[in-house]
Amino acid sequence: MEFSDYFSPIKLSDEIFNFDYKAHHFAHNILFYKEEQQAISDFAIAIIGVEEDRNNYNNKGCGLAPNLIRKHLYKLVSPGAKKIIDLGNLKIGATVNDTYFALSNIIEYLIKNKVIPIIIGGSQDLTYANFLAYQQLEQTVNLVTIDSNLNFDEATEEINANNFLTKIILHQPNFLFNYANIGHQSYFVSSEKVELVEKLYFDAYRLGQIQKNMEEAEPIIRNADFVSFDISSVRQSEAPANKNASPNGFYGEQACQLARYAGMSDKLTSVGFYEVNPELDINNQTVHCVAQMIWYFMEGVNSRKNDFPIGSRINYTKYVVTILDGKHDLIFYKSNKSDRWWMDIPYPIHSKIKYERHLLVPCSYKDYQTASNNEMPDKWWQTFQKLI
Repeated sequence: MEFSDYFSPIKLSDEIFNFDYKAHHFAHNILFYKEEQQAISDFAIAIIGVEEDRNNYNNKGCGLAPNLIRKHLYKLVSPGAKKIIDLGNLKIGATVNDTYFALSNIIEYLIKNKVIPIIIGGSQDLTYANFLAYQQLEQTVNLVTIDSNLNFDEATEEINANNFLTKIILHQPNFLFNYANIGHQSYFVSSEKVELVEKLYFDAYRLGQIQKNMEEAEPIIRNADFVSFDISSVRQSEAPANKNASPNGFYGEQACQLARYAGMSDKLTSVGFYEVNPELDINNQTVHCVAQMIWYFMEGVNSRKNDFPIGSRINYTKYVVTILDGKHDLIFYKSNKSDRWWMDIPYPIHSKIKYERHLLVPCSYKDYQTASNNEMPDKWWQTFQKLI
C-alpha cells in the first residue's frame, strides 16, 4: 500500500509542534511516516489523524483536533517499548464517503499486518468507517462505545455522528456480533433506544453503574474488537471542548482507566478517539486529557498478557458451577497470569465455525459469584441468545 496516496505526513518542524523535546519525550520515541522506510508490519501501533467532521452532530469544529491532541501527546514520556509510527493526517476525500472508504481500507490493511490503528478524529461517525474495515476480514466483531448517549437516531437520515450505530446494525451483510455502550446518562436516552438494545441482546451500562465499580468495565471492553470513545462521556468541567458536553460524566482519570483497559485487551485491534472540538477548549484542557487517554491506551498495549484462553488451557484454573437444580453446568476459566475470568458458552453445532471467537466471554469474579449463588449471569444468557 502506498501510504503517500493517503496521508499528509507530520513534521515536528511545523510551528504547532514547537517545543523543546527531550530524549525521554514521546516525540523522540516514535517514527514519523516518510517514504521509503521500514515495513509497516515492524510496528505495533499506528496513529492516524482524521480531520473530518462534515457529518458531525452539533459539534462542527471537531475536525481541528488531531494535531492539537498530538501536540500534547508528543510532550509526554514515551509509554513503553512497543514500536509506534505516526502515519500523519488522512487526506480528506471529496465526499465524506470517500473519507470513509480510504479510512476503512487503511484500517483493514493495518489489522491484517497486526498493527493497531489509533484514530484521532474528527466526529464519531468515523466509527462506521472503522466498522467497515472488518468486512473483508470475514469475521463477526464486537463494538464497544464509551458515550453519554446511544447513537441510534433515524436510519432514514444521512449517516451522522448521532445515527451511525443504526447504520451499523442495519448494514448488510451483518457481521456485528455484539455491541455495548459504557457510560450513557439516562436523561439523554429515550426508552425506545433502551428497548432496542435489550431486544437485540446488546448491552448498555449507565454511568452510575460503572462508576460504582470501574473494574466491572474491564471485561466489557476486553470483549471488544474495536472501541470508540466520544469525549462527551467525560464531564464538561474536565473536558469542555464538545458542544454536547454535560456537567456529569466520567472523570479524566476514569477515562484514562477505560483507555488502559482497551489497550490491555488481547482481542482489541483498533480504537478511535472522537468529538474533541478545540474551538471550545479552555487552556487546552480537553486535548491534553485525550492525549493522556491515548498514552494510557498505549501503556495498556505494552501490558498485554496474551492470555486469551484458546488452544491449551494448562495455564488456567477451571471452575464448574452447577445451578438451577442441576439443570446447567457453567464453566469458568481464570487466568493464572492475570487473574482475569472467562465464561464458556455452549453453542448449537451448526454455529461453531461462525461464532467460535465468541464462545469464551470475558467476565469478572462477580459473574462467578452470581453463578455460585444459583443465578444465571446476564452475560451468559445474552451471549447464548445470539448463538441459537
